[in-house]
Amino acid sequence: MEFLLQTISFVLSAYLSAVNGLAAQIEVLLPPTGALTNSNQTEMQLTQLRREQVIPDILIENAAYQKAAVVESIDPDAAPATALEALVNIYCTYRTDQYTKTTTGTGFFIDTDGIILTNAHVAQFLLLEGLMGDAECIIRSGDPATPMYEAELLYIPPAWIREHAKLINDKAPKGTGERDYALLYVNAALENRPMPASFAALPFDTELLRTSILDTEVFATGYPAQNAFIAQGSLELVPKQATTTIGELMTFGSNYVDIFTIRGTRIGEHGSSGGPVVDQNGNAIGIISTRGDDATYGDGSLRALSLAYIDRTIKEETTLTLKQNLGGNLPYRAALFKETLVPFLQQILEEEL
Repeated sequence: MEFLLQTISFVLSAYLSAVNGLAAQIEVLLPPTGALTNSNQTEMQLTQLRREQVIPDILIENAAYQKAAVVESIDPDAAPATALEALVNIYCTYRTDQYTKTTTGTGFFIDTDGIILTNAHVAQFLLLEGLMGDAECIIRSGDPATPMYEAELLYIPPAWIREHAKLINDKAPKGTGERDYALLYVNAALENRPMPASFAALPFDTELLRTSILDTEVFATGYPAQNAFIAQGSLELVPKQATTTIGELMTFGSNYVDIFTIRGTRIGEHGSSGGPVVDQNGNAIGIISTRGDDATYGDGSLRALSLAYIDRTIKEETTLTLKQNLGGNLPYRAALFKETLVPFLQQILEEEL
């Protein structure tokens, strides 16, 4: 057991160092600040981040995939869940004959049918299944995190994979957080547990964020793992929530608030990636993606993609809004994604492995 924990600690140490690098490069990539001119928001200066625009049209041109999302799946009678109720820990393992990679991240149920929103840099390991080894992501929940479900990919942005495939084996990959999101679908319960009739899903808001949101109070929630894994070698993670404020608004060149900084809290450790940022109305407005600038915004500062940004960019890649991507025949849609787009994404990754 001691050897196992030492091995896990070593693997996670490399991974956590890598995730930290995702945010470290942002400052280097900042071009001159640009003006926000959208009529729906107050004009002000937004920090501009680099923007990639490589969008394969495989799903857009697939008629079956488009038709599979015509029915909304959100249960109108379901009571809105809190962030802690909807929170999950995503524990992924990739095994080959030579090594084992283990990662931990956060996500949250965004739909009562068992759809989880998380980061692409967490969910990408599901694409490795069958390439050179075995991959799985276990969905854990509770305090401490307990294995509950298996999940499969429902959607991951191909633009993110194309941009970051070459970094999959790097110990310190660089990036801005652009298109760093994914949807997972719970397809089975573990240990012969019955599948719930519905999942506790966090309500979300995809409206454009106004610049007046700067300095407002929000709540950040996640399964921070740095201290538990690195200092203690422990698999027991506990959910945490903290109150903070929004310190900076940024754009990937759209002149909308695509990503924002929240000031430092106890949530600001590795492992919280994929956790929700919730407004005072109880709606998720962002998803944690990278570390922030601690020197400016305090220890444990984080950057979060806005749900408005995810809604806009997922529509660019699928013609469907975020809400529409949560609907329809989910097993069929997951199977279509696996059949049509996963081979394309795996080919990109295989070239880098």
